[in-house]
Amino acid sequence: MTPPAQVHTVRGPVAASDLGTVLMHEHVFVLSEEFRQSLPETWDEEERVSKAVDRLKALAATGVTTLVDPTVIGLGRDVTRVAAVNEQVDINIIAATGIYTLGDIPHFFRFHGPGTLLGGAEGMTELFVRELTEGIADTGIRAAFLKCAIEEELTPGVERVMRAVAQAHLRTGAPITVHTNATARTGLVAQEILRSEGVGLGAVVIGHSGDTDDLGYLHQLIDNGSYIGMDRFGLDILLPGDQRVATVAALAREGLADRMVLSHDASCHIDWFPPGVREQIAPDWHHTHLHDTVLPALRQAGVTEQQLSTMLVDNPRRYFTAPGD
Repeated sequence: MTPPAQVHTVRGPVAASDLGTVLMHEHVFVLSEEFRQSLPETWDEEERVSKAVDRLKALAATGVTTLVDPTVIGLGRDVTRVAAVNEQVDINIIAATGIYTLGDIPHFFRFHGPGTLLGGAEGMTELFVRELTEGIADTGIRAAFLKCAIEEELTPGVERVMRAVAQAHLRTGAPITVHTNATARTGLVAQEILRSEGVGLGAVVIGHSGDTDDLGYLHQLIDNGSYIGMDRFGLDILLPGDQRVATVAALAREGLADRMVLSHDASCHIDWFPPGVREQIAPDWHHTHLHDTVLPALRQAGVTEQQLSTMLVDNPRRYFTAPGD
């Protein structure tokens, strides 16, 4: 008998069939780590961990069993801190490897690697593969997917990270999530770069696709073979929630629920805003908004229970276990 497919989580391997209801793009902490260290008065470790535990317990109470956390280098990733939270919450947290940059690569890689002053092998790919196959630093916690990012334009640094991610995927089979700018339609750029490296686009989520209601653009992404991330519910300042709901419902009516995943891109704590500002400008941007408000609205818009299960259960399971097309 073939053993069940396993997915690595912060707490260890979990059978893919046990992932259950999955939010595919959420963060526990997003931090500017050097500033956090330089401004210790802004950070209380015990308090932040405790509040994260409370938020994730509230999420687990909705029936969500797995949170996919694409926090990578450049976003203050600390899987030891996440593990401390996870010890107190019965939820699966899936960690990522990769580098988040919208412009230049980290100086650590600037002078060595393909096309650089010193040349040589791509150190980013080696790092990503190590984190997928051995673990992140000395934690023993293995990443289970890759993350890269592009905003309005493809810079040389962004392209190099993206190609390194692609090569790590080819070596490990780990799936890819890309932060993109839907207004600038850069999901198409990401698909082209990844495809040129030999990545099957069925292994890719084009993140933040739900920031637009341009069905033509979304159809292009789907036709190219990727999942699209309808993953910023609660960020009404980028696109109102009713338009996000209407877009998902429209695609579901076309039979495309099997190409969408749902989430918020929310954080238990993000230090990009002064205290209280996030709550003021995006009061619904939190981890339970989907179950509290969005799923009832989708049902009201005609999305069936089977389609919701497809987006929240079946698609994430396939993403983590099926090879890209």
